[in-house]
Amino acid sequence: MGIMSDNVTVTEPTAAAEPFRILFLGDVVGEPGRKGVATLLPLLKEELKVDFAIVNGENAAGGRGITPKIAIGLMRAGAAVITTGDHIWDQKEILPFMQDEPRLLRPINYPSNAPGQGTVVLETKRGKVGVINLQGRVFMKEGMENPFTAITEAVTEMRKETPIIFVDFHAEATSEKVAMGWHLDGLVSAVVGTHTHVPTADERVLPKGTAYQSDAGMCGPMESVIGSEIQPVLERFHTAMPARFGIGKGAVRLNGVLVTVDPTTGKAMAIERVARTWHE
Repeated sequence: MGIMSDNVTVTEPTAAAEPFRILFLGDVVGEPGRKGVATLLPLLKEELKVDFAIVNGENAAGGRGITPKIAIGLMRAGAAVITTGDHIWDQKEILPFMQDEPRLLRPINYPSNAPGQGTVVLETKRGKVGVINLQGRVFMKEGMENPFTAITEAVTEMRKETPIIFVDFHAEATSEKVAMGWHLDGLVSAVVGTHTHVPTADERVLPKGTAYQSDAGMCGPMESVIGSEIQPVLERFHTAMPARFGIGKGAVRLNGVLVTVDPTTGKAMAIERVARTWHE
């Protein structure tokens, strides 16, 4: 039997070890998002008794891509793994870095000759944790392998090492994200969407034990249009003319989820939205 409240879905745990707690933060946008994460992530890990932290960093470099220096900074702040998405190649210096840093992921369903990798299994003090980065195809870049086929193969292999598996599904269409949640229900600990920068209120634990949310939201400036300066975006909508979008300023909102997992079975016991505001 489960217990539900406004922001938390909880299922009864098995009689087992202390629950394993995974914190995931949505797309980090530009310098404001980086500073907010650097400041708040260490505090959140302590406050929420986090065992493992994952951060999506694909917009961390001026809103487009990520650099080696930024990736290292996010890891020093407490991210065990950094996931990405369709902007992963926007900063070219990241390509050689990805070859040597297994904790920085790109979606697994890019062509097989793309740099880097889309999965990682890391040893922690409480056992192994697997992370898979995946990208959708609906309204997204062409040339991607079918994410449903790619994830099935990846999960099958990863479950040989650990039952605790977190999936960042970087996708535009809510329908594709929801379908992926049902596709993986009972096979992974959590499926959480990224890319739209807007947190959704549909967090729940699916019937077979997979925590799900369509989009975790972003870590970026509140006074913005999904991270970008407001006025240039308005001009683009009014005139349909090209415009350069800078990063918004002011208070930063960190959005993410906390997933509580039974470490023995890998099944989610709870998922809770996490949101904090940071003022520089």
